[in-house]
Amino acid sequence: MARRHDRRRTDQFGTDERRTDPYAAPTAPPAIELRGVRRTYGRGEGTVQALRGIDLTLARGSFTAVMGPSGSGKSTFLQCAAGLDRPDAGEIRLGGEEITTLSENRLTKLRRSRIGFVFQSFNLLPSLSVEQNVLLPQRLAGERQDHGRARDLLERVGLGQHARRRPGQLSGGQQQRVAIARALITRPDVLFADEPTGALDTRTAHEVLGLLRQAVDSLGATVVMVTHDPVAASFADRVLFLAGGAIVDDLPHPSPQSVADRMVALTSRPVGAAA
Repeated sequence: MARRHDRRRTDQFGTDERRTDPYAAPTAPPAIELRGVRRTYGRGEGTVQALRGIDLTLARGSFTAVMGPSGSGKSTFLQCAAGLDRPDAGEIRLGGEEITTLSENRLTKLRRSRIGFVFQSFNLLPSLSVEQNVLLPQRLAGERQDHGRARDLLERVGLGQHARRRPGQLSGGQQQRVAIARALITRPDVLFADEPTGALDTRTAHEVLGLLRQAVDSLGATVVMVTHDPVAASFADRVLFLAGGAIVDDLPHPSPQSVADRMVALTSRPVGAAA
């Protein structure tokens, strides 16, 4: 499968360092930006600093994997970046719009229309057909349901002939394909995938990862995937490694072996040690 990588010069956290032409037409903002994002849970001796000042810029049309040991802050990173949890400090911008100060109602509408989600457990509604599940984000957002786009996405994930079936009539891998189509129906700024292959066998996992890769390469989607699997991470353009709530390493053009080696080095370092 073809792999697309952005070979522009970037800093450690993905900020484009190219000189810009002051007379050039303005470019679209990055898909997502985090600046000084911190999140703390608990009080007193039980305080846990889940995120310690995350600075990150992700370009549109990129595929980023996020890895780290248990308790490194991966889940909190995803929840804050996706607007599911509010950071204690810092700023998050989605497609150029600052989201950390939005009201709960506005944030809910934004998640429905501009963010896509793929979870390990699929989260399909069993009473709805496959096509109705794909259209659900548009329905919840109060938008016109685009049946043509839903059918096109189902064709792209290889399920065009199953549009009228119920999720219970599909295999696990097919259900995850439906979840990917559902996540893409609103043309979101970012698609967040949380261990999307955790419940799948190896062959089916490769097929699902290939679909995420194709969503980036063919549809221009932006994917951020939390995973523990070096093989899954190798489908991404780059891998960010978290430890102790901070980004401590960044691996471009990953292979399964290079990701595994970085994880071994990361887990063998004392907590708080520099990368």
